Amino acid sequence: MLDINIILAFIPAALVLIISPGPDSIYTLTRSISDGRTVGVTAALGSSTGSIVHTTAAVLGLSAVLKTSAVAYTIVKLVGAAYLVYLGVQTFRSSEEFEITPESTSFTPTESFKSALMINALNPKVAVFFLAFLPQFVQPSGSTAVQLFTFGVLFATLGFCYQALLAVFSARARRAITERELVQTILQTVSGSVLIGFGLKLALERRVTS
Repeated sequence: MLDINIILAFIPAALVLIISPGPDSIYTLTRSISDGRTVGVTAALGSSTGSIVHTTAAVLGLSAVLKTSAVAYTIVKLVGAAYLVYLGVQTFRSSEEFEITPESTSFTPTESFKSALMINALNPKVAVFFLAFLPQFVQPSGSTAVQLFTFGVLFATLGFCYQALLAVFSARARRAITERELVQTILQTVSGSVLIGFGLKLALERRVTS
């Protein structure tokens, strides 16, 4: 069983990262704005399915490493931490990810799902992000694979709920983000700070062995 305190720490951390605008949430917004809430919700489902793909890859690639090799663990930790800091710096430097431009092309729900799935599953940044983020909550007392998969599924579920809400209230969300420069600035600052903060936390954490 997972420690309830770890889950309670994971949920707010995941939510802060989930609400940070990225390619998946922007795609969900554009699809719902262009083609309606049903197409937007299926895009959200596609993005979350892509997160499960990355979770599975993380479990297969990390479960043995985190349990058996201190050197490999340290390498993965430092690379992941550096990447999180890099993403945070890039977020401060670039505002393009916070701009929403509706597309004129119409998508069916199936096409929207497939496109969102591919955008997420084939994004190497998302893969590295999962490798960097999920291990922070793994405890040595339990099964590494089970913990990684559980946190990944929980992250994907929270992501779907958030993006589905974006799809339903897309018009209001679009106005709030695109027409108010202050909101854009706040989102950009929070997103960049959270990524850099997690990167530094991961880099300074010491490996606990059982």
